[in-house]
Amino acid sequence: MSFTVVIPAYNEHNHIQQVIKRTKKYAKNIVVVDDASRDKTKRVAEDENVVVLHHIVNLGKGAALKTGVDYAFREGAEKVVVLDGDLQHSPEEIPHFLKALETHDIVFGYRKVNKKHMPLVFKVGNWTIEHITRWLFNIKVLDTQCGFRAFTKDAYKKIRWESNDYSVESEMIALTGKNHLRYTQIPIETIYHNRHKGTTVFDGIKIVKNMIWWRMTR
Repeated sequence: MSFTVVIPAYNEHNHIQQVIKRTKKYAKNIVVVDDASRDKTKRVAEDENVVVLHHIVNLGKGAALKTGVDYAFREGAEKVVVLDGDLQHSPEEIPHFLKALETHDIVFGYRKVNKKHMPLVFKVGNWTIEHITRWLFNIKVLDTQCGFRAFTKDAYKKIRWESNDYSVESEMIALTGKNHLRYTQIPIETIYHNRHKGTTVFDGIKIVKNMIWWRMTR
């Protein structure tokens, strides 16, 4: 079955070329979504001869992911793998996600090998969101904010999110639990190039508020 790798990117001109080159070893179909970067991300990605979709204004990670995944399935993909454009994720692990997807609807990556190097604010935030997610949606995901994931076309119809920001990862999990999708989790190695990049404390508070709202309204 055909699959596409979707890579959202925002101001990642220092990393996106290497991400694409390494991803090309495992995937023929690659879609980079440039979320209105202020640097050369779009130009660098285009030079690698992959599909590059561009947002005129910055909409957020959730919006960038949706743009890319919608495009992939519209163009005939049956499966999608999503990974970040900042080299935190190793494209060499793509085959493991595809293998796990053979018997599951969605596969979540969780940061294990380098978890001791995870910034403290990320550890606390992930632990909090993980336990609230389990309580609200009866689903246990070890790393709720990890962006390395894979899912089938049928699963996407049930988890297509509304979040435009970093809440996207949690909304995906909430919808997975609500729709009783078959899911599994696999460990991945993660490298933190920027200890201050990613979800902030304010993002975490917003995510928790959103989860409570989803539980009350869906």
